[in-house]
Amino acid sequence: MILGHSAGSTTANLAQAVDTTVGEPLINIAIFVAFVAVTMFVVIRASKKNATASEFFTAGGGFSGPQNGVAIAGDYLSAASFLGIAGAIAVYGYDGFLYSIGFLVAWLVALLLVAELLRNTGKFTMADVLSFRLKQRPVRTAAAISTLTVSLFYLLAQMAGAGGLVALLLDITDRTGQSIVIAVVGVLMIVYVLVGGMKGTTWVQIIKAVLLIAGALFMTILVLVKFSGNFSDLLGSAQAMIAGSSDEVVNARNIIEPGAQYGGSDLSKLNFLSLGIALVLGTAGLPHVLMRFYTVPTAKEARRSVVWAIALIGAFYLFTLVLGYGAAAIVGPDRILASAGGQNSAAPLLAFELGGVVLLGVISAVAFATILAVVAGLTITASASFAHDIYANVIKKGDVDEIKQVRVSRITAIVIGVLAIGLGILANGQNIAFLVALAFAVAAAANLPTIVYSLFWRRFNTTGALCSMYGGLISTLILIVFSPAVSGSPTSMLPNSDFAWFPLSNPGIVAIPLAFVLGIVGTLLSKDSESRAKQAEMEVRSLTGIGAEKATAH
Repeated sequence: MILGHSAGSTTANLAQAVDTTVGEPLINIAIFVAFVAVTMFVVIRASKKNATASEFFTAGGGFSGPQNGVAIAGDYLSAASFLGIAGAIAVYGYDGFLYSIGFLVAWLVALLLVAELLRNTGKFTMADVLSFRLKQRPVRTAAAISTLTVSLFYLLAQMAGAGGLVALLLDITDRTGQSIVIAVVGVLMIVYVLVGGMKGTTWVQIIKAVLLIAGALFMTILVLVKFSGNFSDLLGSAQAMIAGSSDEVVNARNIIEPGAQYGGSDLSKLNFLSLGIALVLGTAGLPHVLMRFYTVPTAKEARRSVVWAIALIGAFYLFTLVLGYGAAAIVGPDRILASAGGQNSAAPLLAFELGGVVLLGVISAVAFATILAVVAGLTITASASFAHDIYANVIKKGDVDEIKQVRVSRITAIVIGVLAIGLGILANGQNIAFLVALAFAVAAAANLPTIVYSLFWRRFNTTGALCSMYGGLISTLILIVFSPAVSGSPTSMLPNSDFAWFPLSNPGIVAIPLAFVLGIVGTLLSKDSESRAKQAEMEVRSLTGIGAEKATAH
């Protein structure tokens, strides 16, 4: 997530930080425009064959394992991973690094538990798997609603994040200017999806992943060189800057001890546990991450994707440790928190200190490219879910040709893009952490129990799936609405209101177990009897991949 920090510093400090650290906004814009031009050229070249549903939704299964592994890393490493985690480590130290650990463990859980099994069973979307041996129309509808909800809130966070970041990167501080930037990002996202489909979007993800990881590696090397490769000296300098902070709360922290952000009361620790559960389990239910495994032709290539993705994502999160402590040691928490982007400005400010205007421009472009690539992936996932699951299989009951299916997906992409732009503008400046936490919590509660039960529990039936998905979705939304994330505290979305009767900002610790229980109760109380032949076919197919290649090529 892009970790929110109230940039409620004095206007003088904010202006000073912007004047001394932004560098040259025109250079930042020029580098970003160059990235857009290159990726748009690649997307157009890649989009020559996009007529069939297989080509548009899954690139015809035409990517190799290494290519898809890099694209998966690009899809998973959002602006949150780069800007948010580096900033959290710079300000909170050990507690900030827990986000890196949580995201990495979450990814391992997603890959090892469900990713390949889903790829072997499905065709285009997550709903293909969930409805494989259950009643098609009600399960597809529930899965599509969940997919659209997760995608929309994830989109909302990324779009709002784009507006918040321009304050530092492009020196656009008025709300109108930031709204224009959000609109530009949204329009580019729509164009990428309309023109390139999954093939074009995948190439954008690959380019962005290479730039992001290479940029993080380069900055990591510069930080280590500055401290002669001595990590202990780096930590000592970071602690000295923390101790010299003018913020009494900050200077009381020890950067290598837990508790700076999630210590203190039992409620704070419980909130962290709830957030951790949502992050770790939510990744395995994120539709846009799972859908990427359909872009490879065989189960062997899917496994190669896993190896590449784990290596790249693991390396990147190690880089964030050096970048976060490097920002604390070189930039300092006072300057970071006083900047227009708050915690999110740590990595750009560090880039400016290490490499001046040019490196800041490159990192600025990478940050925008990250947002652009992630929102494109989310959009095609949401549009594919509506076109394939709702339109083709629920409304048309499977009686629809692929050209119409792709046309509906493109129209849906436009609608989702416009909606994301509007909501992103409204959410600009709000608590973005809440939005991403909601996406992960919904994914964990509404999707994961049904995925696990569908793959591993033979008795699981349609009633159990509907109870789990709708119960998880509704309970998550209700608990979030009545939590401190929305009202009742200065960092809430509605700071002047208070209807927060649920004490935790993230409902994962309640909603996720509830969804698992509802799946069991719904199954045991229902008299639904599902096809045993379909159950056996799904079990064999998920474990062996037999039939998946034909389904992908169909």
